[in-house]
Amino acid sequence: MLLLGIDLGTSSIKIAVVDAETQRCILSVNYPEDKEREIKSLQAGWAEQNPELWWQDVKAALQKANSLNKYNPSDIKAIGITYQMHGLVLVDKDQRLLRDSIIWCDSRAIVQGERALHAIGEEKCLTQLLNFPGNFTASKLAWVKENEPEIYGKIDKIMLPGDYIAMRLTGAITSTVSMLSEGVFWDFKNENISEDILGFFDFDKSLFPETKELFATHGRVTKAIARELNIPEGIPVTYKAGDQPNNALSLSVLEPGEVATTAGTSGVIYAVTDKLVYDKKSRINTFAHVNYTDEKKRLGVLLCINGTGISNRWIKNISNPELTYQQMNDLALQVNPGADGLQFLPFGNGAERMLCNQQIGAHFSNIDLNKHSAGHIYRAVQEGIAFSFRYGLDIMRENDIKTTKVKAGKANMFLSKTFTQAFVNSTGLSLELYKTDGSVGAALGAGIGAGIYKETHEAFAKLELLETIYPGEMQAQYEQAYVHWKAALEMHLNK
Repeated sequence: MLLLGIDLGTSSIKIAVVDAETQRCILSVNYPEDKEREIKSLQAGWAEQNPELWWQDVKAALQKANSLNKYNPSDIKAIGITYQMHGLVLVDKDQRLLRDSIIWCDSRAIVQGERALHAIGEEKCLTQLLNFPGNFTASKLAWVKENEPEIYGKIDKIMLPGDYIAMRLTGAITSTVSMLSEGVFWDFKNENISEDILGFFDFDKSLFPETKELFATHGRVTKAIARELNIPEGIPVTYKAGDQPNNALSLSVLEPGEVATTAGTSGVIYAVTDKLVYDKKSRINTFAHVNYTDEKKRLGVLLCINGTGISNRWIKNISNPELTYQQMNDLALQVNPGADGLQFLPFGNGAERMLCNQQIGAHFSNIDLNKHSAGHIYRAVQEGIAFSFRYGLDIMRENDIKTTKVKAGKANMFLSKTFTQAFVNSTGLSLELYKTDGSVGAALGAGIGAGIYKETHEAFAKLELLETIYPGEMQAQYEQAYVHWKAALEMHLNK
């Protein structure tokens, strides 16, 4: 019995086929392989992608996986989908796209969010929505309503990115409390779609799809799609979740006090709690976790850093595109912690929520033309990203989120020894690295939704711990470097 996981990332699609009994990944495929998917930026601070290209990439990835003949596609029993969070997808009554998706790192709707915040009130937004509207999905929809009224008038249903892939597979459109909360549409006090958001923005409730349990049947693969993709007709989509709740699920981070982290295009620390936690400045954000129910509150407190892996990719591409990431890491390791004073602020990928939605840009400082080499630059970039995690973690600690260790999949930035050393020594946390990823988590989530696993934890009984990294004797050196880095950041914030 096989499970299929689809991970709709910003840069590419990843598909995993998992054996339900052994919980081991039989095969995984990325598409596209040789390049990263484009982000359209028609104006400064804008970020869009075409959902039809997501769908074409999903099909290409699955067709490639099937062609490798490492499994029998007819053995796939359920599909799970994880996706880049906070995007806005709009379709008409014939399920045709109305525009490109306004994705997670787009900053255009901050003005609409601020208007809603002032009208609804800070206290009500925090205590009931657990977030300021900011530039989340609700505000993006308001931007379309205000600036593209002809498109808005044709909307039949609004979706998040994962909903669109599920719709293309099954023809059905559904939502969940977790999805609605990540768009800042959900009222946690009254347990319904927020009347305050609907009222202020004048949104019709009919725009929202049917709300279902997260682990449930969200549709079945249609006959036409089954024939095109060589998979059985009627396979159910039994799980849909944003990439960060899904990453936590894939690491079996499900109960209060457990913490997950990722360092892909963006970086995240995600802590599970049973409290309605909120930050007074909305610098961290709280959403319904994958196992949230009316009876058993489980919420994810999320710290996001937009400019994580994208910063590492940027410096690679502009300095030496032929260099591998491993070669970059080797050069960085030859430089002392603190990069001999060279500093990097990785904030050039849209408005940063932990900086109160400011866009300060990315910056190098203290460049010494007689001292600093390429290795210094690579180390400064990776340390700057790690220091951003520390800065955000301190905000979480201010809000009574406490932990001594975090879990992560051994992937992306966590493949770099330079980065992991900077991460554990600047945060003071131990780091457990596991053999898993988002697509595998989505596949196992599908198994939970299909009833193959009776308990959620059962799906991760065989999760493999690869390595544990502890803070060491270099903590004082990293702390000194962090203090200087923070001073540079605050100089830009106070301009």
